[in-house]
Amino acid sequence: MKITNFAFTVVTAGVASAFQSPHVLRPTFVLKSTVAEEVDTMAAALGEETKTPKIGPSKFDTYKKKYKGYRAIVEPSDDSISYDDFDVAIAANTVSMNRNDIVKGVVIEHDKGGAVIDIGAKSSAYLPLAEAALIQPARSSIETLIDIGSEVNVQIISEADENGQLLVSIRRIEYRAAWVTIAGKQAEDNVFEAEVVGVNRGGAICLVEGLRAFLPGSHLTGQLATEELIGTFLPLKFLEVNQEDNKLVVSNRKAVVEQQMTDLSRGDLVSGVVKALKPYGAFVEVGGMSGLLHISQISYDRIDDLEAVFQVDDMVKCMIIDHDKVNGRIALSTKTLENEPGDMIKDKGKVFEMAEETAAKYHERMEAERKAREEAAKDIVLGLGDSLDDLGIDDDDESDDPLAEVSDDLDSILG
Repeated sequence: MKITNFAFTVVTAGVASAFQSPHVLRPTFVLKSTVAEEVDTMAAALGEETKTPKIGPSKFDTYKKKYKGYRAIVEPSDDSISYDDFDVAIAANTVSMNRNDIVKGVVIEHDKGGAVIDIGAKSSAYLPLAEAALIQPARSSIETLIDIGSEVNVQIISEADENGQLLVSIRRIEYRAAWVTIAGKQAEDNVFEAEVVGVNRGGAICLVEGLRAFLPGSHLTGQLATEELIGTFLPLKFLEVNQEDNKLVVSNRKAVVEQQMTDLSRGDLVSGVVKALKPYGAFVEVGGMSGLLHISQISYDRIDDLEAVFQVDDMVKCMIIDHDKVNGRIALSTKTLENEPGDMIKDKGKVFEMAEETAAKYHERMEAERKAREEAAKDIVLGLGDSLDDLGIDDDDESDDPLAEVSDDLDSILG
């Protein structure tokens, strides 16, 4: 027979009143099992049959029964690698990146005036704006120099910081490439053009393949190194190329002289400016070239006082009588423009006024003299042939002709 709810309430209340009695020692806590036993004892005294209340298992017991304790996610096996083998595998797949190495990367972000580059390292690398390009236009930004998502080659220029980040550069790669290009141009020794980007007291600064080259004022032709020169393009040739000392020197005069020398020949009439007077003659600048007008080539008459004929900055007309294309030097003459000996001393203005007409007559006279020399040379050769006939030597057999070599030399001289 089950205990009634009322009886259970009374028993429970009795137990509670017993704990409240001042004569009873109050326990700090009562276990559930003790309460159940007390209920059974009291119920038995009342003659009633009772059941111990069911007390459910704890959450820990439930989870323990369900999962049966901790289990290994991966069961160990005989073919598992050791820790040493694991370290070796990690080292084999780790990319070694050292300072000055050139690696390939992808631009993933613009950040604080620079760019973040993924180079496959533990952390992304940083490309500062100053290292983004060798040639940077005024007021350029990282957004205009390099696009997100573009693949670039960069050079590592620092050790990793505390976050493992490296600094990289594109400018240094382009810098070395520029020197290689310049070395090739120097070997070819051709004329090239470059922009003037600055001037100073000594000359001008030109940009050659992204590198700054110095143009000395003494090698600047026809103009001075002023602010007006900035932004213009000049023909240049190299004077000195030294990558170790980062020294690059160019010449505008050398380039101009070479270009003009290809079009100049002996007998040409040119105009120039007297730049200096020396005891032995005058130096005349002709289109950037320095020409020497020797005192013996000024007039057919003797000149005792050169300053009585020329002054510095005088405009003159001269005829080229010789040239050195390698060194850019020319030899000049004004006496070839005289109609009468001494005209340069008496009235040089009239000589220059009639220079073109006189030069044409001079060429005609020189051509007539050349033809006369050729005719005279032919007569000599024909005379040698008659002499050989008298000696009985066969003209057809050149190997037996002792004068064959002389005849060949004459032909080569006559050209």
